[in-house]
Amino acid sequence: MEPGDSTRQARAAPQLRKGVLECCVLALMRGRPRYGVELLHALEDSGALATSQGTVHPLLSRLHSDELVATTWQESASGPPRRDYSLADSGRAAPDEFTRVRPGFRNAVDAFLITPHPVTGDLA
Repeated sequence: MEPGDSTRQARAAPQLRKGVLECCVLALMRGRPRYGVELLHALEDSGALATSQGTVHPLLSRLHSDELVATTWQESASGPPRRDYSLADSGRAAPDEFTRVRPGFRNAVDAFLITPHPVTGDLA
């Protein structure tokens, strides 16, 4: 491993995660309502999408503000009431849209990463 490789990898993973986290959180709610910590654990279980409450809760708040998710309060046998998040009608299409555009996006990124691209034009 070259010097600085671990630093570059440490920067790349969060940027990639940031780009797909919203869609993955919405996809996790397709089957049933979920609460924040439950979503956090599902993301952790995936390995590559592990994140923190400081990321998930603001994301959920934004998704609620954008009317992609609805919230309800549920009593909990083990503590205070918890907020459950479920897909709003407008949020149901987001995972499908992501699924539709992801292959083209992935192919475009792969083309840049795999195929050398000559510099064209004069930069001066």
